Amino acid sequence: MSGSDLTNDNRPLVCIVDDDLSIQESLSSLFRSAGLSVETFPSAEVFLTKARMEDLRCLILDVRLPGITGLDLQQELVRREIKVPIIFLTGYGDIPIAVRAAKAGAVEFLTKPLDDEYLLQIVRSAIARCTIHKQISERNPQQNTEALRAFGEIIGEGRGWRQIASQVEIVAPTDATVLVLGETGTGKELIAREIHRRSRRRDKPLVRLNCACIPKELYESEFFGHVKGAFTSAVRDRIGRFEAAEGGTLFLDEVGEIPLELQSKLLRVLQEKSYERVGETRSRTANVRIVAATNRDLKQEVASGRFREDLYYRLNVFPIKVAPLRDRKEDILLLASHFIEIAAKELRCPRPRLTRAGLEALLNYDWPGNVRELCNVIQRAAIFAQGGALHFDLRMGDPPANPASQRTAIGDHVNAGYLTEAEMRRRERENLSMVLQKTGWRIKGAAGAAELLGVRPTTLMSRIEKLGLRRPALT
Repeated sequence: MSGSDLTNDNRPLVCIVDDDLSIQESLSSLFRSAGLSVETFPSAEVFLTKARMEDLRCLILDVRLPGITGLDLQQELVRREIKVPIIFLTGYGDIPIAVRAAKAGAVEFLTKPLDDEYLLQIVRSAIARCTIHKQISERNPQQNTEALRAFGEIIGEGRGWRQIASQVEIVAPTDATVLVLGETGTGKELIAREIHRRSRRRDKPLVRLNCACIPKELYESEFFGHVKGAFTSAVRDRIGRFEAAEGGTLFLDEVGEIPLELQSKLLRVLQEKSYERVGETRSRTANVRIVAATNRDLKQEVASGRFREDLYYRLNVFPIKVAPLRDRKEDILLLASHFIEIAAKELRCPRPRLTRAGLEALLNYDWPGNVRELCNVIQRAAIFAQGGALHFDLRMGDPPANPASQRTAIGDHVNAGYLTEAEMRRRERENLSMVLQKTGWRIKGAAGAAELLGVRPTTLMSRIEKLGLRRPALT
């Protein structure tokens, strides 16, 4: 008999197919306590007959079922084009079956007894991915998997991500100028690419120009091109980025870095839709859509006289604000799972495992480098993990995202926005002492200091010795 705790609910639905009643009950309790909707089934046949497939977000499936086996059910769902993340369970640790399940697209293959926290973690990640794909499919049922992955370059599950996705869908089909605002590493270029991909100009070029990397004397040539002999080093004709992007999209990255005296050149082409190559009098038409991005506060730049107000309003037709990663930590698990998969493929190594301690370390960090830093941290940890658990060494001495938070009364070096080696060492020692006191100096095991800090026990013991910490004597 199937057990269902609700029928009309917005909570994600997880289905459990297992003929072991104790497994059904324990997993149901685990998932319900985590705020999920749960349905249980004793066999694949009952599941296929009674499950709410349209609401399903994750399937927990025993391999060895009476009648139709778990692997056979997986193939049946593929045949019916029911796309749902599957997590296989078995009490036998059957490696050949695990290989077959993974090749068929299983998210995970776990042996009993289960690690509840790890299971809940991968279930949540699977639900987040499935929900995003279903939301996109509902907007356009004809989209295929490749299209979903393309949209998935902008990855997330929180309200901020949904707002950006909605804004991209609204503005992309138009020719409106877009200004993408956000800190370094938040994914502004991904948004520009998605706008171009969903625009009427998708078959024409998307040309990127990093305005922070151009020598001052070469701005005009980079933007508009030059003719042979226009200046000393102009030994041949050269097209500019506007001409290269003709009919398509020009992405002006770090647009706030353009020198004030040269901003009028860009303003003119945006207003008049025409330009001349350096050293040439013939005007050329600029049929180009502009997407600009900056990590600067352009309003503040205008107020301080470093950015032209008229150019700001020309660029700020449709602003998209990208929140820093520290303000959307609900996306960290999904992003980390995505980067883990990429790292495993690119490094050609077994897929590493994100532990509870590892996830806590990621969630407790401020991410001054945002999504780009998260990607780098995951890749570095994956190299060391060699298919095992991921460990993150997020140094306490790294500067937080807001430099003002460093300016305490400790000393002049802190007021200047940096920490000396001695200060970094002192802070690390204080933090480690606090954790050791909290855990009663328990290093290993669940809720031990090593797990809380997200490091290996041997690494932690070495660090304790290096910092000269001693366990207080019992009284």
